[in-house]
Amino acid sequence: MAVEFLKGHGTENDFVLLPDPDGVLDLTEARVRALCDRRRGLGADGVLRVVRPDFGPWFMDYRNADGSIAEMCGNGVRVFARYLVDAGLVPEGGFAVGTRAGERQVVTHPDGSVTVDMGRALVTGTGTATVGGSAFDGVAVDVGNPHLACVTGVPVAELDLEAPPGHDPAQFPHGVNVEFVNVLEEGALRMRVHERGVGETRSCGTGTVAAVASWLHGTGQRTGKATVDVPGGRVSVVVEEETATLTGPAVLLARGELDQVWWDAL
Repeated sequence: MAVEFLKGHGTENDFVLLPDPDGVLDLTEARVRALCDRRRGLGADGVLRVVRPDFGPWFMDYRNADGSIAEMCGNGVRVFARYLVDAGLVPEGGFAVGTRAGERQVVTHPDGSVTVDMGRALVTGTGTATVGGSAFDGVAVDVGNPHLACVTGVPVAELDLEAPPGHDPAQFPHGVNVEFVNVLEEGALRMRVHERGVGETRSCGTGTVAAVASWLHGTGQRTGKATVDVPGGRVSVVVEEETATLTGPAVLLARGELDQVWWDAL
């Protein structure tokens, strides 16, 4: 039986979706890497497998482009939620999505945007990232996955993020997503991000939450809101005491079937 796929993105952080309600696909690391390869596959920053557990909400089985498993993806959840609505699996409006970081409440809107309850943005300490021999002080933030968000006066457009930024492996033994953040004005940020297991991406949903949490922490605030401009567009983030929300676009742009011979060969 052919393997169905869809392609979508949230602020140009792009994903291959694999509808697999019965959980029968053997989604190996090799298959994920091939799917995400922009020359020998479909090309994406990650894979979202759509699974219906025996109990609970639809589950987003998220894999990074290198095949590794990730706990959470804010842009991916938005695309995942838009697929569920468009496929008629859930009604437009509010519902829960299961992730490895726990259930996330989402609200889909008629304009195509999606709001995600991202859970608590927990500041866990400080750290340092290095790029091109320069050190950037950052704030460690747990958004279901680990981040080091560095607010800096250096224009983020000037940074070379081709290689992974350096970090303390003892502090982040499983790797870390690193954000570099400029403050444009009160409540308006610009960000670039290098995601573990992927590289630089056009956007990172959990990263935008970490960026806002880091900025607020640096100004002595624990709650607040901001827009975050990323290379792929703009999102809005609200950080509260016990949770945070992320609102941004979610686009489905293609669907088809993977060649069975190609899939089996992997």
